[in-house]
Amino acid sequence: MQPYQRTREAREKRANVTGILVTLLFHALVLVVFLTCGLPYLDPPPPERTSLLIEFQEEEDARTVLTPKVGRQPQAEEVDVTKPVELVQKAESPYVNDRPNTTPATRPDDHGDVDVPVPPVEDPPLDPRASFPGMGKKDDSATTPHSASEPSEGFKAGQPDGNTREGKTEGSANAHVKGRNVVGSLPKPSYNAQVEGTVVVQVKVDQYGQVTEAVPGAEGTTVTDKTLWNAARNAALKAHFNQDANAPAMQTGTITYIFKLK
Repeated sequence: MQPYQRTREAREKRANVTGILVTLLFHALVLVVFLTCGLPYLDPPPPERTSLLIEFQEEEDARTVLTPKVGRQPQAEEVDVTKPVELVQKAESPYVNDRPNTTPATRPDDHGDVDVPVPPVEDPPLDPRASFPGMGKKDDSATTPHSASEPSEGFKAGQPDGNTREGKTEGSANAHVKGRNVVGSLPKPSYNAQVEGTVVVQVKVDQYGQVTEAVPGAEGTTVTDKTLWNAARNAALKAHFNQDANAPAMQTGTITYIFKLK
């Protein structure tokens, strides 16, 4: 065994012995303290004390009984109605006025509180034509009926739902090409079929007002009879519109024919 190993074992033994001795000494000291400094007690214990009974009694209220005194009820003094009335104190002013004490009459003004009757205001009569002023406009694209007294230049023949004699009226033919007017009157179709209904013809109009193409059966047509379709197509090709150099080279519109039984 090397010397340093023996030295280390000797140190460990001394440390263990020292720790054991210190532990035993500490526990012995604690035991002595508990034995000498314990809680005091009486031996034998004192006898138990008897309980003290406390009785609560309510004292009667000492009420004072009031005894009425014998006497008269208070009465007012008798008044002698034959004597004149005497005022205790008069309200008199130290100043004497030789004019009547009057105030100016109340008049209505900006700061007064006098009610001034206001006459009722009647509503002006309503002109029914003012509710529908559309016919006075320059725009001719509207399709709602109007009731103006004087239609503008934009509402001429061919304007549907307008207030012109050549517009879309019940039982008569009409044409609608935006911005274009029919020259003269619409040609009447020639037919012999005993069928009635409406034929709408889609037309194409050039700048010279000539109808270059007509196709019957457009939206709004109510019959499918080929005789009425051909009659409407032939009549539409004969229609003439006003010339317009500013119009499109080929403008599309419709011509509506209403057929009735002959």
